[in-house]
Amino acid sequence: MIGMDILQPVVALMIWTMIVWVWMYATRIPAMQKNPDIDTKNLRGGAGFDLDRLLPDRVQWKAHNYNHLHEQPTVFYAVAIVLAIIGAGDGIPALLAWIYTGLRVIHTLVQVTANKVMVRFVLFAISSFVLMALIGFAAARVFGS
Repeated sequence: MIGMDILQPVVALMIWTMIVWVWMYATRIPAMQKNPDIDTKNLRGGAGFDLDRLLPDRVQWKAHNYNHLHEQPTVFYAVAIVLAIIGAGDGIPALLAWIYTGLRVIHTLVQVTANKVMVRFVLFAISSFVLMALIGFAAARVFGS
């Protein structure tokens, strides 16, 4: 279908988000079970940052990144769907969407391993500019320039 190529990187980022979800719990649950300060059988409510005090940074980095994958990428999903609906999701917009998805995957790998803030910032900034370009394509088509 015309304009639908952009949906491939959208689905790829969704898959990646679920991979990070599995990775997060594969590391977080064992860490919680090993921590004598956490009674997993009687654990109640709280916020993710409460676990920041109780679990190793390397464990929590995955949870932090999982949260990040639900922040700015929501705008990516929206603009990609708009571009697909209006038949403008092929070509350069699809390429930009793959670049955005790739940058988010690389950002995850940096955050959950070394967590170098400046590297993460640069990746985030570049991906933000790519997202702005996608929004620009959508705006140009929707507003008819």
